Amino acid sequence: MKAEYDFSKMKSRKNPYASKLKKSVTIRMGEDVIDYFKNMAKDTNIPYQSLINLYLRDCVAHHRQLDLSWSEDPNRDREPLK
Repeated sequence: MKAEYDFSKMKSRKNPYASKLKKSVTIRMGEDVIDYFKNMAKDTNIPYQSLINLYLRDCVAHHRQLDLSWSEDPNRDREPLK
């Protein structure tokens, strides 16, 4: 192996895998959610961030929709809006 290489004559090109790379995002999650995935990570030896990504990817693959309808709790005390 050479001690020194000359890269000045190399042609550059875009990374063909760049579109498949992961993007870093900041997201706020409840401690209970993080603890859940961290405990699962211990059991599976998969980093918890990867588990979260796998779970979300599964949601995308199966077109899962979140049900955002909540039933009214008749036992809850509510003050009328002013």
